[in-house]
Amino acid sequence: MFDKILIANRGEIALRVLRACKELGISTVAVHSTADADAMHVRLADESVCIGPPPSKDSYLNIPSLLAACEITGADAVHPGYGFLSENARFAEILAEHNLHFIGPKAEHIRLMGDKIEAKKTAKKLGIPVVPGSDGAVGPEDDAMAIGKAIGFPVLVKAAAGGGGRGMKVAHTADELLMALSTASNEAKSAFGDASVYLEKYLTKPRHIEIQVLGDGRGGAIHLGERDCSLQRRHQKVWEEGPSPVLSAAARAKIGATCAKAMQDMKYLGVGTIEFLYEDGEFYFIEMNTRIQVEHPVTESITDIDLVLEQIRIAAGGDLPVTQDEVAIIGHAIECRINAENPETFRPSPGKITQFHAPGGLGVRIDSAVYQGYVIPPYYDSLVGKLIVHGKTRGECLMRLRRALDEMVVEGIETTLPLFRALVREPGIIDGDYHIHWLEQYLAGQAAKTKT
Repeated sequence: MFDKILIANRGEIALRVLRACKELGISTVAVHSTADADAMHVRLADESVCIGPPPSKDSYLNIPSLLAACEITGADAVHPGYGFLSENARFAEILAEHNLHFIGPKAEHIRLMGDKIEAKKTAKKLGIPVVPGSDGAVGPEDDAMAIGKAIGFPVLVKAAAGGGGRGMKVAHTADELLMALSTASNEAKSAFGDASVYLEKYLTKPRHIEIQVLGDGRGGAIHLGERDCSLQRRHQKVWEEGPSPVLSAAARAKIGATCAKAMQDMKYLGVGTIEFLYEDGEFYFIEMNTRIQVEHPVTESITDIDLVLEQIRIAAGGDLPVTQDEVAIIGHAIECRINAENPETFRPSPGKITQFHAPGGLGVRIDSAVYQGYVIPPYYDSLVGKLIVHGKTRGECLMRLRRALDEMVVEGIETTLPLFRALVREPGIIDGDYHIHWLEQYLAGQAAKTKT
């Protein structure tokens, strides 16, 4: 087992990793920018090191500073959390070159799945169903047009090195395709330094369903069921739940077995999430995230498996915690991402939290690094915390979520709490009858009502 882990992240995920380390008896090192000197994970860690000024490029993305922090403190492993350097293959390689362990997948798998085109090709070879589309980056406009006509409009233009909805445009007709190609390519170049784009069939009302996997790096791998992440705004997840309201036990077992087998063949190491669009009973691979996900507590709640703890233990050479036959889905869980944003315009709302009260009671969990008096800085993501509830049934879970949302207090800044309080009372949400475009359609409808 590792002696000391440096947590190369901030906010709630840094605190989440720190808690797992403490339960394993591992010493922790928190790194922080000058803007995060008063952060909760910094206060609770065994040691802390300031690694630079507020801009991420000068602190949390500053590899030399992170290496220096490891050397100063004697850390022998680094946990990257999510975001920042968590899916940076070169960072994993650099750590290895300095005799430091990267708590995550092998660099080759990070690099492979980070290229969306190669990831799709690999998924296809491994027997994972994929969305119809181009085999690789589209070249001349005539090629794109021919592919678009072959798979049928509407089509989705996506950045090869993309993520988070950037470099992604929909073309409903052939006439719209050229503009979509140009816009997506320019966005991809600006955001990722790679202008390559590819085409996929655009599904009209799919669900976004992802399968959590765990591998030991030696050919052993299991799946831990699915999460339904269909409630999204601008391709960003807002609400996640598991199991999916629309997936049968047979469908779950089939796609889960396919994903687990693929990870066994890859000799995948650690946690990973294989993401799909699901429509008319069919799964279509869209990408794989080679890190811990923001929404991992949903899976932890319904399987009673600590994913972060297992991620650390397996990185140190441990075995899988259970066999596939021992994995059981217990009840239902929902996670809401509470952000420091205006609930109608989604304008960021950094500032000082003057009052903070976390809800409690049976089946209620808050993953948050904020506290009363904490100042949310304007430099990073706007996540205040994640509210996760668990119940024996989805109905019980929804009622428990309603109670917890009404009980939660965050004052001094604007948050998205009012949005979730409204959503949990919407018939479409209560019935589980929603898709990846549902939330944006709902928000547009609410905005129209406000104007009139």
